[in-house]
Amino acid sequence: MDVIKNLFKKNVRQYAMLIALVVIMVFFQIATKGILLVPMNVTNLILQNGYVFILAIGMTLTILTGGNIDLSVGSLCALIGAISGTLIITMHMSIFLAIVISLLLALIIGIWQGFWIAYIRIPSFIVTLAGMLLFRGLTVTMLKGLTLAPFPESFQNISSGFIPDIFNVFGVKLNVTAIIAGVIISVLYAAIQLKQRAKRQKTDFEVESLTFFVIKIIVMVFIINLFFFWLASYKGIPIALVIIGVLIVVYSTFTTRTVPGRYLYAMGGNEKAAKLSGINTNKVLFFAYVNMAVLSAVAGMMFASRINSASPSAGLNFELDAIGACFIGGASAYGGVGTVVGAIVGALVMGVLNNGMSILGVGSDWQMSIKGLVLLTAVAFDVISKIKSKS
Repeated sequence: MDVIKNLFKKNVRQYAMLIALVVIMVFFQIATKGILLVPMNVTNLILQNGYVFILAIGMTLTILTGGNIDLSVGSLCALIGAISGTLIITMHMSIFLAIVISLLLALIIGIWQGFWIAYIRIPSFIVTLAGMLLFRGLTVTMLKGLTLAPFPESFQNISSGFIPDIFNVFGVKLNVTAIIAGVIISVLYAAIQLKQRAKRQKTDFEVESLTFFVIKIIVMVFIINLFFFWLASYKGIPIALVIIGVLIVVYSTFTTRTVPGRYLYAMGGNEKAAKLSGINTNKVLFFAYVNMAVLSAVAGMMFASRINSASPSAGLNFELDAIGACFIGGASAYGGVGTVVGAIVGALVMGVLNNGMSILGVGSDWQMSIKGLVLLTAVAFDVISKIKSKS
């Protein structure tokens, strides 16, 4: 029992947000009379918030370095959408080449911002605020204030396409490929958890009780398969979800299992101590902002694909959604604390709130107010927890 209590204390923010997510989903499922978790709406929930998931992953890395944020991501999403739209729609360039060019330009922009922040040490707030204004202005100039549309169907498939049901040879109504994917992911999850538990036991680290461990595995496997059953009941696995899933796995592995990933936490925990231990904190900070720019480009193209246009007003308040998702998901405003999975949970909380309130017909003014209160509560919870731990 003590082990479970200690485990909960160490991960109190993440567990609290998971519980909050479940409570919010149950509330809106009842309030909307079952509409929230209709298979079609579950899929739409993922597609509508795809850009938030991607931006939240990148923002997590910048916040880890010491509570730094990037205010330019929304404007950069709009700029990359305008660039890709100009290349594909106006210049009739191949989609693959346009995507590569867009990503390269985002990389250059990331290097530009990263240089000022990491090496000149201008506060990230100032540099990214300047970037927000600059990129928005360039977007309006490039599009001449007009919306550019439509994109080719192959580009639209980034956000609206689905993986073909290659295993459905008997014409079953359910998407068999999605069901099989859910089973495979469940097996992989269980195997990874077992391997990690065995490794911790071998090195005499503290582990949860076997009963708690088994219950955790069963609950997670149930949730994974239920989610993929919902997808299978509609059109299957969205291409956007595959992109998001790959990014989650890659960045979760990077932050928790690689030396450069641990540098992010070390720098956020205590930059002076990190420097004394031989970590080049300038490079760490530089990487975080270059990476953020590239992920902003991915999110920008996904959003442009979803709305099927490049618009001067695209990306408004995207930075607030991403920052909010990170803090709600357990990232510390002081840096050094937070996970990619936590940010995704935070993004889901925001997404379910938006979706549920929209179904109920709640006005946009009340939606913003409620999301603001949720964000303030999450950050206050973090600050109060730190004060209690020091006392």
